[in-house]
Amino acid sequence: MNSVIEQWDADPISCFGKFVETIEFVRTGSRPADQTRETPMRAEGAKVYKFMFGKFARWLASRGVPFSKATHYDLLMFLELGSVVGNTQVQDLNSKISYRYLRLIERCYHHLKIAPNPARHAIFGALKQQRYFKDTAMVALNAGEIERFMAALPYSLAPAEWRRRRDRAIQLTMLFAGVRVSEVLGLLVDEISLQAELDGSHKIELTPQQKHSTSYEHTTILRPPAVKDVLAWLDERSRLQIPGSLAFPAPSGKRLNATTVYLQVKSTLASAKIDVKRSGGRTLRNTYAVQEITLGTEKATLTKQLGLALERSTDTYINAKRQNENPDHT
Repeated sequence: MNSVIEQWDADPISCFGKFVETIEFVRTGSRPADQTRETPMRAEGAKVYKFMFGKFARWLASRGVPFSKATHYDLLMFLELGSVVGNTQVQDLNSKISYRYLRLIERCYHHLKIAPNPARHAIFGALKQQRYFKDTAMVALNAGEIERFMAALPYSLAPAEWRRRRDRAIQLTMLFAGVRVSEVLGLLVDEISLQAELDGSHKIELTPQQKHSTSYEHTTILRPPAVKDVLAWLDERSRLQIPGSLAFPAPSGKRLNATTVYLQVKSTLASAKIDVKRSGGRTLRNTYAVQEITLGTEKATLTKQLGLALERSTDTYINAKRQNENPDHT
């Protein structure tokens, strides 16, 4: 067997980590500009790909399948079952992410010159069967579910359990300010205004600093139901003297892991007995958008609050609002 392939089978995560930081990885992209690019991927983008590949590699390892021996059936099964984080099954691979996974893995097999390419086979098979890659209905909580979610949020008065109050503030910020997981994890203390607006809301001035490379400067609104808990946490954070400038840090002051936040939201939804297809931060962001539309926020304004690049993207939230108004919505 090829020695490079043997290395990938022995430690696929490490090998991919090195590969994704090379120009060669960029040149396996599908865009014409990728073929002549002279610089490797930015660190933030590489980090996302490493996280994605790591989930797939760990899933293969849990099944005892070497990377070079995976078949297109293995790939499609991964997309059906999701991935494993610790001992927890995570089923968060929506249609767009499914395609991104297959394209990412296809690039790896192309790099290793493995033919036939199992990821390419999986893409063709999925398209032929009309599986994946279709936009699914947007999931947003209705008014009753929002109340149940808030009642199920973690909380404790015990001084030593400050993490529960931090985690509560994180989820409230996503639900009532519409920020992405990457944005709430990279949110800085001084980006949250301490000055209340006339309606009791507080502005959040987001900058790209500490966030995902796709984030850009924009202003969102933290709505009143979240203000008390979020400001109380910021005050406690200061008294705890946690280092750094992140609003919701780990005890060391460093950034929390995105998987940690995903599992927090999933746990709260489960405690509230809310069964949704997508149980991560995106559901809370969707809910914020739907509530803003309900309040009468104009599309152009909502686009800016959500940090969307295209105004037409808000149409999906309008459709979700209509779905929530349907009495059959659960």
